[in-house]
Amino acid sequence: MPPAVLVEHVRKEFILRHNRAMGLKTRFLALFHKSKRERREHFLALDDVNLRVERGEALGLLGHNGSGKSTLLQIIAGILEPTRGRVTTHGRIAPLIQLGVGFHPELSGYENIFLNASLYGFRNRDTQKRVKGIIEFSELQHFIDTPLKNYSSGMQMRLGFSVAVHLQPDILLADEILAVGDQPFQEKCHERIAELRAQGMTLILVSHSTQQVQRFCDKFVRLEYGRLVETGDVKKNSPDATELSINEEG
Repeated sequence: MPPAVLVEHVRKEFILRHNRAMGLKTRFLALFHKSKRERREHFLALDDVNLRVERGEALGLLGHNGSGKSTLLQIIAGILEPTRGRVTTHGRIAPLIQLGVGFHPELSGYENIFLNASLYGFRNRDTQKRVKGIIEFSELQHFIDTPLKNYSSGMQMRLGFSVAVHLQPDILLADEILAVGDQPFQEKCHERIAELRAQGMTLILVSHSTQQVQRFCDKFVRLEYGRLVETGDVKKNSPDATELSINEEG
């Protein structure tokens, strides 16, 4: 059986543009003076990353700020294309990566449920069967007809998480998203993740929480400056709590 996620020799480069905010006069002078031209810098975010995540497995992605964790997650989700290499996935992916992805600020929370679900390939009649559970889980009943632009960031994360976990994803990609809401709501999210994992869902989690990695993940990998430098079994080789405490979104 093929794995849920297979990352093969993935490399990702970005071009950083400097001096971009130039006026018309400066742009004209740049035609004759190299010193006034826009300066470009190549930034290597990921360098020859290889990763295999089996179906039903839970993997924690660790690393300092800028190590490439979020970039790798976005490539797996299909949001970014690798510069080199390839990623193969099997199953429906639910990416909980960036706030507001898959939502429209002018639409109500209710309308955004259907919009977001459609991106996962669900038809309206299929979403209609789940919409009540999504709203109740998010605890946004009093705000569900309000435009999303009036939601706080926490409310948007609640709605996004609730939609994702009620659409029965085969692969859940979560970038610090399990820190949404107050403690009771976080615990409810944790319980829902545990239920989905028991049903065979694959999880890839970016987190700086030792407890979350130990609670949800079977294995962990650590990235440094875009390279995979360590892999391990969470139970046999638990990630260092001191290291995790300084990990941030990268």
